[in-house]
Amino acid sequence: MNLLDQRVAETLSGHGVLAQTVPGFQPRQGQTDMAMAVSRTVQDGGQLVVEAGTGTGKTYAYLVPVLLSGQRALVSTATKALQDQLFSRDIPRLVEVLGLPIRVALLKGRGNYLCLHRMEQARHSPESAQPGAQKALAKIETWAQSTRSGDMAELTGLDERSSLWPLVTSTRDNCLGSTCPRFRACHVNLARKEAMAADVVVINHHLFFADMAVRESGVAELLPTVRVTVFDEAHQLNEIGVNFLGQQLSTVQLHELVRDVLATGLQLARGLVDWQALSAGLEKAARDWRLTAGQHRGSVRLRWTGQHPEGVAPDEWSDALQAVSSALVNLQNGLDMVSELAPDFQRLGERTRELMQRATLFTEMPNPEGVRWVEVSAQLRLIESPLDIAQAFSALTRPVSVTPQPAAEAESPPDADSLEALMAGVPRHAVSHPASAGHAPAGPAPGVGQRAWIFTSATLGHEPSLRWFTEPCGLSSAEVMQVNSPFDYAQQAALYVPPHLPRPGDPGHAHQVAALVLEALAILGGRTLVLTTTLNAMRSIGEQLQAQCEGSVEVLVQGQSPKRRLMERFREGGGRGDAQGRMGCVLVASASFWEGFDVPGDALQLVVIDKLPFPPPGDPLFEARSLRITQQGKSAFADHALPEAAVSLKQGAGRLIRSETDRGILVVCDNRLSTMSYGRRLLRGLPAMRRLDDHAAFMEALRQLTTDASHSSA
Repeated sequence: MNLLDQRVAETLSGHGVLAQTVPGFQPRQGQTDMAMAVSRTVQDGGQLVVEAGTGTGKTYAYLVPVLLSGQRALVSTATKALQDQLFSRDIPRLVEVLGLPIRVALLKGRGNYLCLHRMEQARHSPESAQPGAQKALAKIETWAQSTRSGDMAELTGLDERSSLWPLVTSTRDNCLGSTCPRFRACHVNLARKEAMAADVVVINHHLFFADMAVRESGVAELLPTVRVTVFDEAHQLNEIGVNFLGQQLSTVQLHELVRDVLATGLQLARGLVDWQALSAGLEKAARDWRLTAGQHRGSVRLRWTGQHPEGVAPDEWSDALQAVSSALVNLQNGLDMVSELAPDFQRLGERTRELMQRATLFTEMPNPEGVRWVEVSAQLRLIESPLDIAQAFSALTRPVSVTPQPAAEAESPPDADSLEALMAGVPRHAVSHPASAGHAPAGPAPGVGQRAWIFTSATLGHEPSLRWFTEPCGLSSAEVMQVNSPFDYAQQAALYVPPHLPRPGDPGHAHQVAALVLEALAILGGRTLVLTTTLNAMRSIGEQLQAQCEGSVEVLVQGQSPKRRLMERFREGGGRGDAQGRMGCVLVASASFWEGFDVPGDALQLVVIDKLPFPPPGDPLFEARSLRITQQGKSAFADHALPEAAVSLKQGAGRLIRSETDRGILVVCDNRLSTMSYGRRLLRGLPAMRRLDDHAAFMEALRQLTTDASHSSA
């Protein structure tokens, strides 16, 4: 065992520094096994994929060997919440405890940072005349004088959905770059500069793939200097990547262009061009174009395999898209007339030309190697994307050597050619670690070495090979490892599949699911999460529960309040009422609540899933992937739909047990799990919970949970 392995094993042991200094830390064999695998990969290079069951402690399992190695590292997460947690809590705690001389930087997408130039223009925008806007702008201006990072997460009371948010932040489309009058003080550029000089940089997957697509976030300059890259919450990589690596055109982009042209034109070139007429022309064209897609409840996806999307009138669609192109041409002509007056007009002209090019792309036939579809909601979004990220990602993660260089060379962002440099194996920059009174890193001396790529999540597949994750990500040569959860699921959790409920396709299914939840709430008084596979089922179950639980249990339904507020309220009330007289809670949710919702303790003791989460029929991306699998001689159901459902079911079930002391019941209201042959395959993907055979056993288990909770709170 070499020095790094020794330090890693010692640090995570029962007598190590973490056990002595970090409250609640407990040594876990699975955590140590994972950490040793990460240590080997860091030293030897290559790709490591680790599925680490809930409670493994995977964050420390990869951070400890990475930090102790002394190698420059990039850590990417799926959510900004985990990104902030790593940067503000986990990494600083380890750096302090281990006494390491490590500089850490946080890098987010530019839309998360205050744009000083746009803030100064915001008071001239029509949105600033809305009630309360002037007061909110004053608060932002006051904060701008004291913030060092410019990270909008520091500013409490302003939600990302606020109409003011886009007025005081920038996007790739409206950023002026080096021509901006506030370029030197730009928070985005300062964040990138800090990242280039740091030893560990924390980013998110969206930023990573945005840079692969448009090379503008600073990650492209950073990657060639990094020897170790870690993707936490890696199960989201493929879907996030597909969204960024394709082409998009939306009515939102058109409306944002209208807003910026009107505000800039009236402020800097009033009277020189009829900005009102040009803006109104594009706004009307975008609105008329949206109407050609018809009226739909919620959000739907329309197939697009020929010249036009399915479900639209071809002539109306073509005419509307042509009207959008014509309006963009007119706008471009107006911007050309004043382009020399200010860099703002030059950037607006570039945006307009880019949208004209995308409009032209979507008048042509779809790329046969990818998939094209239209998302229709209140807005319209056209997408053409690859079916997966395998080709792009396998090229990115192929073996490339890195040679560390002095840190001084990374004090300002280089003018790199982005990912082409990385893919060609040309290192642009690297940093060594500064001298410090703390402990020296335990890794090998800095030198030429193969890059290490580490991918981890609690859910990466339903079988030991983890093909569900590795194949679409192009990681065919990766070392694969599964680390089981330390939780005793047989003792802590039970699974109930109600045999009396109708099949999921039955019109009365949602009503019967709500009735079962009502029975459970009568005993638990809250502590319940209902996960649905469709928004229609969510609304139906939520409405029935709200109608019948008034005054006894608070029913929270996704969409009726911001997600953060729903989670806070559920946790506040303990899910079961509290001493302040607040009622217990049941939360009915879909989509994003299937993962990332963490409620340890007895605040959540019942998770109800309405039906098996098979991909929705008619989804263009799912259908295109299924067609490719069929053409390869495989089964679209067995090799695509079933694995997708198994992973989603595993994610939903993972909401139940979050600590060694948790107790709870998982109810899957879909008897196909018990009666169909493929149900056994789905069950194998779930933790080994004890089974409740009938309704009487289910009710008794609920009563036992209530008894146990009463004893624990006494």
